[in-house]
Amino acid sequence: MEHSYLGKAGIQVSNICLGTMTFGLTRPPPGNSCDEDLSHQIMDRYIELGGNFLDTADIYNNGYSEEIIGRWLERRERENIVLATKVRANMGVEKNINNIGLSRRHITASIDKSLERLKTDYIDLYQTHCWDEATNIEETLRTLDDLVRCGKVRYVGASNVIGWQMQKIIETSKSLGLNPFVSLQQQYSLLSRWSEVESFQVCKMEGLGVLPWSPLKGGLLSGKFKRNVAPAEGRIAWVAEDEKKRKTQAGPGWSTLDDATFDILEMAEKIGKGKGKSVAQVALRWLIQKDVVSSVIIGATKLSQLEDNMQAASGWSLSPEEMQQLDEVSKIDLPYPYEMVFRLNEQRKNPFSAAQHVFST
Repeated sequence: MEHSYLGKAGIQVSNICLGTMTFGLTRPPPGNSCDEDLSHQIMDRYIELGGNFLDTADIYNNGYSEEIIGRWLERRERENIVLATKVRANMGVEKNINNIGLSRRHITASIDKSLERLKTDYIDLYQTHCWDEATNIEETLRTLDDLVRCGKVRYVGASNVIGWQMQKIIETSKSLGLNPFVSLQQQYSLLSRWSEVESFQVCKMEGLGVLPWSPLKGGLLSGKFKRNVAPAEGRIAWVAEDEKKRKTQAGPGWSTLDDATFDILEMAEKIGKGKGKSVAQVALRWLIQKDVVSSVIIGATKLSQLEDNMQAASGWSLSPEEMQQLDEVSKIDLPYPYEMVFRLNEQRKNPFSAAQHVFST
C-alpha cells in the first residue's frame, strides 16, 4: 500500500483506511452483519495487505465496535496501528441529559470509556463526530487540547462540518494557541462532491487532510447497478415509501436516482474496463488521487469485499485525462456566488499566494 501524511501532521497513514461501523452490527437485511470473528479476520487481512489505519466511533453499535477492536489490539503491536475514533453521540443513557454533545463533561467522560473499550492508553486521532450548536466552540477546543497535552490523544480532527464551521475551528484554535486540527472526515465520492465547494477549500488552505467516508455512496458505486434495471433486494432497492426507515444521503434508495447518476456509473465502468478494474476500484482510485485526500475510508462485511476494494490502493493510477472525464461527468452545478468566484479566479493562479492551495473544482 501507499502511505500519505495526515494533512500537515508528521504522521503517515495508509491511503486506504479500514472503517469499522459494521463491526458488531447484527441488524437484519437490508443491513449487513459482521460478528467479532469475521471482524478480526477482516482486520488481520487488512494489516497483511499493508494497511495501518483504523477508524471507529463510540456510537458504532453502542460501543461494541470499539470493544471488538480492543480485543483484537491485545494481540497486535499497538505502535504499528494508527487508531481513530469519534465523540459527540448519545450513548444510550436516557436518564443522563448531559450524555451527548461536545461539552467538556461529555468529552472527558467519553474518552475514558473509549480508551477502556479499545484497551489502549491513547487515541491517535480523536474526532468530533459533528458540530454541536449547544456548546461554545472554545469549550470544546480547550477540552480537546487538554486531552492532547495529557497524552490521551495524539491528534484531533473533525467530521461532518460545513465550511464556516471548519474555519471557525481553525481560527479559534489559532487565537487560543491550541493544538490544531489535522483532518476532516467527510462524505465524499463521485456522487457526493458538495464539500469541495467550501469545506475542502478550507482544508487545502489550512493543511488538513480529508478522510472520505461512504466513498462508494452506500454501495451505489459498487458496479452492481444498471440504468433501467431495478434491483430486487438490498438497501438500494428500497422504494420511496420505505425510505423513511433510513433517510440518509450516504445510502440513497433506487427511487431517488436520476440519469446523471448512471452517467457517472457508466463512465467509471468504461474507464475500468480499459484497465481491468471494477467500478468500485475506479471510484476509490479517483478519491485517492485527489490532492486534498489523505486516506479513503472503506467498510467491509466480507473478506472478498475487502480484497477487491484494497486493489485500488496501489500499482496503477488513473491518467489526467481519465480524472478529468470523471470530474466532468460528476461535476455539480454551482449556485451564486460560488460559480462567479471560481470562474473569475480560474486564471488568477499566483504560486506565491496562499490561494494556490485552494482545491480546484
